[in-house]
Amino acid sequence: MPSRENEIKKASWAGILGNAFLATMKITVGFISGSLAVVADGIDSLSDVVISVITLITAKILSKPPNKKFTYGYGKADTIATKALSFIIFFAGIQLLYTTISKIIQGDVSAIPSKIAIYVTILSILGKILLAYYQLSIGKKTGSSMLVANSKNMQNDILISSSVLLGLIFIYIFKFPLLDRIAAFLVSFWILRTAYKIFMQTNLELMDGTKDCSVYNKIFEAIESVDGVYNPHRVRARDIGDKLMVVIDMEVDGNVSLYQAHEMAHKVEQSIKNKIDNIFDIVIHVEPLGDEISEKEFGISRNNL
Repeated sequence: MPSRENEIKKASWAGILGNAFLATMKITVGFISGSLAVVADGIDSLSDVVISVITLITAKILSKPPNKKFTYGYGKADTIATKALSFIIFFAGIQLLYTTISKIIQGDVSAIPSKIAIYVTILSILGKILLAYYQLSIGKKTGSSMLVANSKNMQNDILISSSVLLGLIFIYIFKFPLLDRIAAFLVSFWILRTAYKIFMQTNLELMDGTKDCSVYNKIFEAIESVDGVYNPHRVRARDIGDKLMVVIDMEVDGNVSLYQAHEMAHKVEQSIKNKIDNIFDIVIHVEPLGDEISEKEFGISRNNL
C-alpha cells in the first residue's frame, strides 16, 4: 500500500485509541466526581472516535486503484470524508450551544465537583494537544484535508476541555459557576465557525478548483521555457486529493511533423513536473499556430491571469 495511505491509517488508529482512552477516562471520572461538564467533555471525545473511524475507512478507500467506474481513482474520497466531518463538527457545536443556552435560561447551577475532575481535564488537554499536533503534521505531510480537518476538530476539543477546566476552577475556588456556561457558549460559536470554514474549503475541490492559484504562474513559466511553443491558453488546474490535474491548450508551428509536436508536448509536460510537485496528470491539446480561440473559453491565459 502506498506510504500516504499507510500514514493516514496510522494517524487514524492513533486518533481512535487516544480518543477512546480519553473518553473512557473522562466519563468515568465525571460520574465519580459528580461533574456533568467532564461527562459531556467525554461524550464529545467519543464523537472523535467516530471521526477517526471515518478517517480509517477513507484511508482504505484511497488505496483502491482506478477502475472503469472511477477512472481518476479515489482521491476525492478524502474530500468527501472531510465534508462529512464538517457536519459532525457543526452538529456538535449546535448541541453544545443549545445545551448551554438551556442551562443559562433554566438557571442551572452545577454542584461543586471533587478535585480529580480538574486533574483529569488537565490530562485530557495535554493528550488532545499531542493528538492534534500529530494529526496536523501527518495531514500536511500527506496532503490530507481530512486529517487537517480532524486536527482542527481536536483543537476545538482543547478549547472545550479548557472551558470545562475554567468552569471547574471557578466553581471550585470562586463559587461562580455562571462563567462555566459563558465559556461554553463562546466555545460553541468557535466550533461552528470551524465547521463552516472546513465546509467551504472542501467546496473548492468538489467544484474542480485549486487551493493555490499561484500554480498558474508556474505552469506558464514552465510552458514558456520550451522553444517552439506559443500562446498557451485554456489552462485548467484542479485538485484531486493531494495531487494536481492540469489541462493545457497550446500552439505550435502548423508545418512541424506530428512527431515534433509530440516531442514539444512531452517537453512541456516534463518542464511542468520539474516546477510543480504532486502532479496527478497533464493533458495537452496541441493546435496550429494562429488557430482562432473562442471568446467564451474556459481556463486561464496570460492576459487574464
